[in-house]
Amino acid sequence: MPRNLDLTALRSFVAVADTGGVTKASGFLNLTQSAVSMQLKRLEESLGASLFNRSARSLALTGAGDQLLGYARRMIELNDEVIGRMSDSAFEGELVLGVPHDIVYPAIPRVLQAFASEFPRMRVNLVSSFTRNLKAMFARGECDFILTTEDGCDPGGETLIRRPLVWVGAPGGAAWRGRPVRVAFGAHCIFRSGALRALDAADIAWELAVESDSDRAIEAIVSADLAIHAMIAGSEPPHTEVIAHGGALPDLGQQRINLYMSDLARGEVPQRFAELVRQHYLLA
Repeated sequence: MPRNLDLTALRSFVAVADTGGVTKASGFLNLTQSAVSMQLKRLEESLGASLFNRSARSLALTGAGDQLLGYARRMIELNDEVIGRMSDSAFEGELVLGVPHDIVYPAIPRVLQAFASEFPRMRVNLVSSFTRNLKAMFARGECDFILTTEDGCDPGGETLIRRPLVWVGAPGGAAWRGRPVRVAFGAHCIFRSGALRALDAADIAWELAVESDSDRAIEAIVSADLAIHAMIAGSEPPHTEVIAHGGALPDLGQQRINLYMSDLARGEVPQRFAELVRQHYLLA
């Protein structure tokens, strides 16, 4: 009697092969690690072959695994094509996008609107957090895409644009003139350490005016002219402005806005989403 391969198990196999481990694959598949491991075990038992070399520090495909991978991709693609054509749900599903709060505007609303117009049955789950948190989520397989603000760019990332990092304060404010200058940063703000180092290097005394991870709290104290903050040029919120300090404050250099795309985000829809992100950040 012919035997049938389990497509769910094949999806788990491909996800683990693409990501190099069960932990990250389970995040993308929205399954527990034990469930993914069980599916792999059953797949190996049904084929009578070991698909991964588990003696290494990370999972590596065996010869049988390499042979199966191409077949598995084709079977999954054919299955999805049939389902899409027969049920009219080819472009239905969800993408998870992580973005730091300070670069959400103005590009992201335009990206979401354009994407929804082209793929009305797709949902985008927007996660806003600090770059460090987003990179950790991405590593765990919890996001399909993330945007980051960084000095450099990790392997697998793509720099979309470089922009200056600037000091911002209240419109017409004088907080930047005070010594020690009062600064407002969240504990996890990726700009914090670099900005404080720049002040130290310029021999400018400083003190923290607020210790909060609330963006609103930081904006409030800055707009009240009680502290200054550092942001990417063009992202300053209402009731604040770039400080025209004439060199009285240190230059903060440039920051990259990077795009990271999951290895599992394949196909026409994710590629089109990435294209829209690229287009709108270049125009923003």
